[in-house]
Amino acid sequence: MFSGIITDLGRIRAIKPGGDTCIEVETGYDTRTIAIGASVACAGVCLTVIDKGKDWFAVQASAETLKCTTLSGWKKGTPVNLERPLKAGDEIGGHVVAGHVDAVAKVVAAEDEGGSRRLVFEAPKDLKRLIAAKGSIAVDGVSLTVNGIRDQRFAVNVIPHTLKATTLGGLKPGDRVNLEIDLLARYVARLLDRD
Repeated sequence: MFSGIITDLGRIRAIKPGGDTCIEVETGYDTRTIAIGASVACAGVCLTVIDKGKDWFAVQASAETLKCTTLSGWKKGTPVNLERPLKAGDEIGGHVVAGHVDAVAKVVAAEDEGGSRRLVFEAPKDLKRLIAAKGSIAVDGVSLTVNGIRDQRFAVNVIPHTLKATTLGGLKPGDRVNLEIDLLARYVARLLDRD
């Protein structure tokens, strides 16, 4: 489990296609503290560490993960939001994030508003009923509060610190992002759909 509070802005070091794709990520983390087999959320996607070096770690992504996330568009140099998993007793500064991406959303607007930046995303139609105004949502692994909803579109405001510390500051219309719906909304919807 994660909290959606990004603790490092990594960068793709190498991508090695294969049966599963191996992705190497440059990081500021002390990789001596990352065990092989540990999870790291990379742009909101929970991935397993399979190798590491002094300032990098490697993860593996299956064809299904590549198909359902933005990882298929990554290349050498792509910046990536990173978060290590929560430990028992850690503060949850954002909201509970599983690292299981529900869909890819598209940026439709990015405008300065006061001191922050208002980002508007278009989610797939089947997810619109799960997104609530003033509810939580994870965009590329970043815990955000939904400020408004209109049809399939939802808006968030991102403060300057978050714009600087994550990839959200570089988003522009047409960009794609990983989207994870709030776990509570997902389970409530499942209960309501029961026969």
